[in-house]
Amino acid sequence: MIEVNRRGEVWVFAEQEGGALAEVSLELLGKGRELADTLGVPLGAVLLTVADGETTATRLGQYGADRIYLVEHDLLRHYQTAAYARAVCELVTAWSPQVVLYGATALGRDLAPTVASALRCGLTADCTDLQIGDHTPPGSKELQKNLLLQIRPAFGGSIIATIVNYDRWPQMATVREGVMVMPQPDGRRRAMLVRHAAAFDGFRPPLAILESERRPKKVNLKAARVIVAGGAGVGDKASFRLIWELANCLGGAVGASRAAIDLGFVDKDHQVGQTGTTVRPALYIACGISGAVQHRAGMEESAKILAINTDPSAPIFAVAHYGIVGDLRVVIPKLIRAVRSGAKAEELGEPLAPPAAEAGGAGG
Repeated sequence: MIEVNRRGEVWVFAEQEGGALAEVSLELLGKGRELADTLGVPLGAVLLTVADGETTATRLGQYGADRIYLVEHDLLRHYQTAAYARAVCELVTAWSPQVVLYGATALGRDLAPTVASALRCGLTADCTDLQIGDHTPPGSKELQKNLLLQIRPAFGGSIIATIVNYDRWPQMATVREGVMVMPQPDGRRRAMLVRHAAAFDGFRPPLAILESERRPKKVNLKAARVIVAGGAGVGDKASFRLIWELANCLGGAVGASRAAIDLGFVDKDHQVGQTGTTVRPALYIACGISGAVQHRAGMEESAKILAINTDPSAPIFAVAHYGIVGDLRVVIPKLIRAVRSGAKAEELGEPLAPPAAEAGGAGG
């Protein structure tokens, strides 16, 4: 734990593998820039790598970082919890940032709690929003200003909790991929490079990595402009072929709810939702998805949402712009024929659910 430092910087842990930055780190630089500007402090990025980190550091500056805290060492060639946590703890102790953000990736979910435990500070996991605000601690009458408000779903997504860490700093949080908007890089921006020589003398990592193998994701949902997603209501894996056919017809990607993943209809890489990928496509077609809050959290910011469901009271219609109450086995083949033939909308039959804007429902 470090002393409360109101002039401390906002930091983003820049996760990278072989020099390739994780997209969530760039997303966090956009939100970090906003938080730092509100607090009136610089935005820093922590970059741990084996060597030649200048090129990656330049890119971090273009995405909004003011300072890059660079640690280069052979022990950082591959991610190991002990070595990475040691380097991050040294940096935090030396410069006393007031906020440190990590992506809620497999790496971030391992590193952040290790650092929090070592520093004896607070950590909020899987945040979906971050803001700066004021708070009066329990049992105190003193209003503390400019704290990090860490916002995340709780109790299975039934409520949205706001968590503050007013006394055990730095304020740390992991943030889910895709929930922050990716900033536009500015090629003219340059960040100050701060090199730090980590004290690894005599340090022996508890593990030796003999071989590393990474499997790329089968689908990039965050980059898709059109997503056709299926849920448990599709029925079975054979019927899920309809989802693939419609997606291929529209030149889109295939998504799925967690229920469809658990039933084995499609691989986990296709999961959209609170424990999957957060997406913002131009068009999201939800087929046989009831619309649990965990799923809606990952897709409700889509530009246009079309829902197909046999249940007219399904929660998915509350966020859909357009809805069709009907059997997807009947509706989807009609959609495919219409797209391929250029048929007019009325040939599909009249949608039974009006646009959300006309019905007073929430937009996506």
